[in-house]
Amino acid sequence: MNSNDYAFITHWRVRSTCHEISQILGNAQDLTRWWPSVYLAVEELEPGDPETGVGKVIRLFTKGWLPYTLRWQFRVTENRSPHGFSLEAWGDFVGTGVWTFAQDGDWVNITYDWRIRADKPLLRWLSFAMKPIFSANHHWAMRKGEESLHLELLRQRAATPAERDKVPPPPPPVLYLRR
Repeated sequence: MNSNDYAFITHWRVRSTCHEISQILGNAQDLTRWWPSVYLAVEELEPGDPETGVGKVIRLFTKGWLPYTLRWQFRVTENRSPHGFSLEAWGDFVGTGVWTFAQDGDWVNITYDWRIRADKPLLRWLSFAMKPIFSANHHWAMRKGEESLHLELLRQRAATPAERDKVPPPPPPVLYLRR
């Protein structure tokens, strides 16, 4: 494995249905609203198949808690709705991601298998020494995603606008002041 290769497997468990999770995570354009700590801008470049979304291309501008941003794109390569989907990424990241959703009673076990090569020059050049910090940045981003997903589920299930207003906003991005 090259020093700029990364393999991350993330597990979340939420009280939900596979269908509900598939609807939320499969709607990339909505990521900036409910997962704003990581997703700063999302744009659909190609719609893909109208029924499955396969072939859909999304452009993303993302960050974690470290003071750098990432520009990358992904294409949906497989749709196993409501049990997940797969994507291929390129740009500052190159690789594949596989989301898997498994119903377990009232809960959904969510797994994200993210295998990438960091091609952004900063990451590529510093991975040999900074890999643990870059990995910690990814794990932070995924923890924020799980927290934000729980809040999004509460928002979607709110019976009234007043109940929806009581749900806290999702965690914002970490911002650094520039001099």
